[in-house]
Amino acid sequence: MAPTAPLQLHYIERKVLGPHDIQVEILYCGVCHTDLHLARNDWNTSIYPIVPGHEIIGRVSKVGSMVSKFVKDDYAGIGFLYDSCRICSCCSSGNEQICEEGIIATFNSYERYTGNITYGGFSSQIVVDENYAVKIPAEMPLAQTAPLLCAGITTYSPLKYVGLSTGHKIAVSGLGGLGHMAVKFAVAMGAEVTVISTSPNKASDAREMGAHHFILLGQQDNGILPASHFDYIIDTVSGKRDYTLQLNMLKPEGTLIVVGLPSQDATFAPASLVFKRRKILGSFVGSITEMQEMINYCAINKIYSEVETIPIQQINVAFERMLKGDVRYRFVIDMSSLNNDQ
Repeated sequence: MAPTAPLQLHYIERKVLGPHDIQVEILYCGVCHTDLHLARNDWNTSIYPIVPGHEIIGRVSKVGSMVSKFVKDDYAGIGFLYDSCRICSCCSSGNEQICEEGIIATFNSYERYTGNITYGGFSSQIVVDENYAVKIPAEMPLAQTAPLLCAGITTYSPLKYVGLSTGHKIAVSGLGGLGHMAVKFAVAMGAEVTVISTSPNKASDAREMGAHHFILLGQQDNGILPASHFDYIIDTVSGKRDYTLQLNMLKPEGTLIVVGLPSQDATFAPASLVFKRRKILGSFVGSITEMQEMINYCAINKIYSEVETIPIQQINVAFERMLKGDVRYRFVIDMSSLNNDQ
C-alpha cells in the first residue's frame, strides 16, 4: 500500500490469544477522518501496510483464561486506544489515553513487546486486552453505536472535563462526525448550544439535534458575530484553521476546546488569547473508564451517531466523499460484507 493507492484486500494475522485477551468478531466499524489521514499519510506518520479502523463494535468469540470482564457472546467496543505503558503517572491515575510513554493505537502503531504492527477494524476480527475494551449493552443499535468509540468519546471527554452544565453557553464549530456528537452531548448536559458552520444546509439538522442557535459563517446576511459571548467553544474541524475568530467569541477566561486535527498547523492572534485570559484546551479521546461511562450515558439518554452504513467494497468511494464533506454524519462499515471478498 501507498498514500495514493486505494484500499484493497490484504490478509493479516492477529496475535495469539493471551490470558487477558478477548477475540472479537467485528460486526461494524466506523470510518473516522483519522482513518483517511493515516491511510493517505497526511501526517507523515503512516506505517504500511495499513489497516484502518478504530470505532469497532463486535461480538466476543473467545476469552483468555484470566479474563473477568467479558464472557463469550458479549458485545465489545474498541476505540483508538489499544495499549499503554500502564505504569506512568498518567496510566496510574486512570488517564492512559495521555500515557507519558505514548499510547499504542489500535492501528498504525507497533505493539510494545513484540514490535508487530497493529491493524485496525476494517477486518473480520481483532484480539485485544480486555482492559482496553468496553462492554456494549445489547439493546444499543450497534451500527449507530460504533462511532461513539471515537467521535463520541472525543467530544464527551472534554465536555465532562470542563464541567459543562446548565447555564453554560457553548458553540460547536463544525457540524460533522465529531461536531454532531458534541451537539448531542452538550444539549443533554443542559447547555445553551450554538452551531457555527459554513454550510447553510446544516441549520435544520443542527436544530433537530437540539441546538438552540445557528451561525452561518461567510455569508453577508450572517449579521454581527457575537463577541465575548460563549463560555466554551469546541472546535471539531480538520481543515485549515485560524482560531482567532473563535477566541474572540469567548467570554473573558473562556475556553476554546480543540479536538479537530488539521493536516497543517493552525494559527491564532496571541492578543485574542492574552488580553481576556482565555484558554486553549486540547483533548484526545478519553480513558477506558471514561469511555465505558460514556457508553452507559448514551444508552440511558438514547444518544447515538447519525450514520450511513456501507459495505467494505465502498470504502474508497466513502473516502472520496469524506474529502468533499459528503457524509451525514458518519460512515459505518457493515463488516459482514467482507465475506463477499473472501
